[in-house]
Amino acid sequence: MTAELAPCGPPTQLSPPRKRASRASDVRLPLDRAPLVANTERLFELLPIAVAGMSASEIDVARLISTSAVPALSLAVVENGAISRVVAAGVRNATTREPVTEHTIFEAASLSKPVVAYAVLQLVDAGVPSLDEPLARHVPDYIPDDPRAATITVRHVLAHMTGLPNWRSDQRPLRTYFTPGEHFSYSGEGFVYLQRVVERIAGEPLDGVVSRLVFAPLGMRDSSFVWQNRFDANYAAPHDDALHPGAKFKPGAANVAYSLQTTAADYARFLQAVLAGVRLEAKTARLWLTPQVNPPQGRYESLEAEVPDRDPAVAWGLGWGLEPELGTFFHWGWNVGANAFAFGSPTRETALVLLTNGDYGTEIVPEIVAAIFPGHRPSLAWLGYEPEGAP
Repeated sequence: MTAELAPCGPPTQLSPPRKRASRASDVRLPLDRAPLVANTERLFELLPIAVAGMSASEIDVARLISTSAVPALSLAVVENGAISRVVAAGVRNATTREPVTEHTIFEAASLSKPVVAYAVLQLVDAGVPSLDEPLARHVPDYIPDDPRAATITVRHVLAHMTGLPNWRSDQRPLRTYFTPGEHFSYSGEGFVYLQRVVERIAGEPLDGVVSRLVFAPLGMRDSSFVWQNRFDANYAAPHDDALHPGAKFKPGAANVAYSLQTTAADYARFLQAVLAGVRLEAKTARLWLTPQVNPPQGRYESLEAEVPDRDPAVAWGLGWGLEPELGTFFHWGWNVGANAFAFGSPTRETALVLLTNGDYGTEIVPEIVAAIFPGHRPSLAWLGYEPEGAP
């Protein structure tokens, strides 16, 4: 296995996202945490907050980032199939205090996966690979001494039914833990296996495939699965929960599961394609957002052999999480120090993407989603984003 396609995420990539139990005002903090919250509030009193594209009456962006341990966010909204608003608020780096702009590069983390799914489905429409053929036909012995692994298909990967762990470890080596197709268990490893297959079929690295099938035709000029030198001038540094900036993850080679670097405006262009189903055959566009499996209640990874209790209000399609009864799709992303979230409704032709550069970017998600998609959201409940007692 090459270094470029290391199957385990780097130390800066984990899943699922982190979330504080509640706001500082809602809970009695341990003594060692109280000064951190106070310092965070004082820091944001000093930080310049520039907001462009959305009025405070719609979403109080400045308040959201000042009450969460998030130095900055970038938000784009698609309405009636068109990008209606792009917001840039906060700072790229809490130490240097450089403001973000609409062109600031953020880490998309696992929002990488739906983009790759879109490219793969275009290959499926072209005939190779087929949705239900084993990946082992193209890359045999990727997982040796595991006969069940030879049955893993494109569908299994996109719907997280491979039986593989999210990331291999000493405690969980790379192998199938249940029969592929049996039930849901979120897996970055499955996507890395698919990356190998795509690169073998296309005869080029993943970033080239995605650039040709997604970035170029959709006009996503500020997006790449590998770091571009031009990004050095304007990127959002990751931050921990104490708002200390960390080293920027600058991928030297693509990883299908988490290495996408992008802007909110660029990702919104991708969401426009999702809403319209462009560049896909009509049946494939429908299948992309058709439920394939229900995940377990309140868990993203479930490697036990027995089928867990499933959440009937949440499902997974071919690369997207779904709220089947509501006709909506979603995905989250978390690299350490960076959080992302996307949500959309093809019926309403409306979608949003939120990119942040803090460990607790998830705290901003519910209010922003509610402003554009009001009502109870099963996806947020499943992810644990909604506060306890939420309707």
